[in-house]
Amino acid sequence: MTQSGGVLAALALALLAAFGCSAGSRRPATFAEAAREKADVTIVVTDSGLGGLSVAADLASRLPASGLVRSARIVFVNALLDDAIGYNDLRDEADKVRVFDAALEAMEKRYAPDLILVACNTLSVFYERTLHAKRGTTETVSIVPMGVDLVEKALREKPEARAVLFATKGTIDSNVHRRLLERRGIAADRIVGQACPKLTGAIERGAHDAETASRIEGFVKEAVGRLGDRPGPVVASLNCTHFGYARPLWEEAFEKLGHPGVTVLDPNPLMTDHVLRAGGERRHPETAVTVEVVSKTPIGEDVKGPLGALLRTVSPATADALARYAHVPDLFHVEIDPAAILR
Repeated sequence: MTQSGGVLAALALALLAAFGCSAGSRRPATFAEAAREKADVTIVVTDSGLGGLSVAADLASRLPASGLVRSARIVFVNALLDDAIGYNDLRDEADKVRVFDAALEAMEKRYAPDLILVACNTLSVFYERTLHAKRGTTETVSIVPMGVDLVEKALREKPEARAVLFATKGTIDSNVHRRLLERRGIAADRIVGQACPKLTGAIERGAHDAETASRIEGFVKEAVGRLGDRPGPVVASLNCTHFGYARPLWEEAFEKLGHPGVTVLDPNPLMTDHVLRAGGERRHPETAVTVEVVSKTPIGEDVKGPLGALLRTVSPATADALARYAHVPDLFHVEIDPAAILR
């Protein structure tokens, strides 16, 4: 080899080392690739509150028997900016995008996940506008399309049925579910949107308490009023990860108002279905699972107790993770103009 050739070869090796371009350091582009190439994976589940813990619990419960990987680290990240300011309190969507982008960047830096599950309809609505989505850093799956799939399937199976979409005010105002359903050929008069303000907080304090029951009954009554006297079955779609915790109360409320046997749809388990499907074949006798809960904002005992009891019936590991959650006040930071906060 000539001297110049040796210099070029050395330079090429230095560049490979500097930029991490060797085959061994390449980061898998999808979770399917990660499951094939790595024995141990990290999955981040995120929400604008704590409803997505139900997704983390379902994942922690069903992953061990899959044997997809040797171990899976599940990290639930509460992406709330401030305990007094929720995403629906921000006037401009641009601010919501900035906040979520900052949270996603923190998740990437701290946990280097192989998959991010956006277990939140509110965040799913504007995820595609984030820089994170444009960069395509980590495969990220949102819950909104899964909810739409469920509703579409139910309405096609029952052509005479109509669907009531229960969600937060922000999700209902976005009209994202309605638009996607209409784009798929579902008639607009078969879809009723019902906002449920302040229900998430009530559920966190007690999913089966009198306050939660009263609020759900009021929202169902309002939705039934919108349905009118037109006959036919009703499909109730719970398009907020919190709402499934109180599933029996939805069924009872509809029965009281003359709609017994209503079909209640909850897309939360579809997120685990996606992970199991994408993970492919069984490669290990079982998958060892660990769960962590991280939050920028404090989680009070008045929430940890009732929510932990619900989670324990599905995944004791998730309930324990909530009990010993990591409070990280400096998880991410975004400046918000006080004038841009709805009061």
